[in-house]
Amino acid sequence: MKRALIITYYWPPAGGPGVQRWLKFVKYFREFGIEPIVYAPENPNYPLIDENFSSEIPSDIQILKQPISEPYRFAKFFSKKKTKQISSGIISKKEISAMEKLMLYVRGNFFIPDARVGWVKPSVVFLSKYISENAVDVIITTGPPHSLHLIGMQLQKKMDVKWIADFRDPWTTIHYHKSLRLNKASERKHKALEASVLKAADIITVTSPTTKKEFGMITETPIEVVTNGFDVSEKIDFELDSSFSISHIGSLLSERNPEVLWKVLAEICKENNSFKNDLQLKFAGAVSDEVNQSLEDFHLLKNCKFLGYISHSEALKMQHQSQVLLLVEINSAETRAIIPGKLFEYLSAKRPIIALGPKESDIEGIIAETNSGKFFSYWDDDTLKSEILHLYEDFKKENLNVSSEGIEKYSRRELTKKMASLILN
Repeated sequence: MKRALIITYYWPPAGGPGVQRWLKFVKYFREFGIEPIVYAPENPNYPLIDENFSSEIPSDIQILKQPISEPYRFAKFFSKKKTKQISSGIISKKEISAMEKLMLYVRGNFFIPDARVGWVKPSVVFLSKYISENAVDVIITTGPPHSLHLIGMQLQKKMDVKWIADFRDPWTTIHYHKSLRLNKASERKHKALEASVLKAADIITVTSPTTKKEFGMITETPIEVVTNGFDVSEKIDFELDSSFSISHIGSLLSERNPEVLWKVLAEICKENNSFKNDLQLKFAGAVSDEVNQSLEDFHLLKNCKFLGYISHSEALKMQHQSQVLLLVEINSAETRAIIPGKLFEYLSAKRPIIALGPKESDIEGIIAETNSGKFFSYWDDDTLKSEILHLYEDFKKENLNVSSEGIEKYSRRELTKKMASLILN
């Protein structure tokens, strides 16, 4: 077996989507000739916790841990709620306070590429010693946080070992990058570090075709698209919701606020009392103040159920129970490359998907390819309304289904096979 050292910030008991990608690869690697060794922080400051993920770690793999200094831990003394929001990526569009401006400025300009950069130097020292005493065939770094790629770059140069840089999200083109109040020097440093990583890595893996295209303009390093996916889990016991439920799993950030959808739903409720009585909007995860306000403005709060953060197993059950699954991405050119991990679990649930996002989004291609639902831009009022009415009509006939196809290639096992081939070759 080839030995792969995986350097990751997110690892159980972390919750949310960031932990799942490499947890699942590790879960299946041995089937494809890869022995994983995981390196993760000993005392991380995770915004979300899900203890259930720990049960999926193979019992006998080696896990290396080292302490990490977390700036967000100290920032909490000033504003615990705002610190957690910023560390989770929830940056308000409303006028922000002087303290928030200061926190964003410090985060963007003093911690480059991110707040975990202080972990780079001690990690390189620790892992250099480990690699010198233990055979390692390949190093894999996964970001964000993108500072972990600096660990890989230094180890590759120092230890002469193959290095794969895995990008779950873009770097300088990520949607919140412009919110960090970067000065020109900091912006140049981000771009220089990004280019250095992309040019030094032996292989780059990304989760979307658009990110591959963007990175391909910076480097000649081979780039492979290995999307996120879904686990083929044991049978989930569920009953479909009796209401016309439209469910969203995951955070609804300030800018991830599909007012066109709220407007359409409000119109239908006004026109159709039966629809108004049947409609239930279910939200699992953080919901920003802006989204809450919009729902109130459109008189939809009575139709809403806010569940907060739920465990992954609960989320899977909710996806299967729901009549319709909602996927929302920020309406910005910078988010065309973002394919939320929940899309693939939505595919597995085999419920109709309504997705909203920017034009030319990579999400649209996957939904069309798999015949799993419909994708809309933020301006498609009429077609969106027509689709919701069509879904509701099928719901009333007890015939609301979807005939998805070709989703098997997005299973975690198939994706692990693809990732393993990059390590073995």
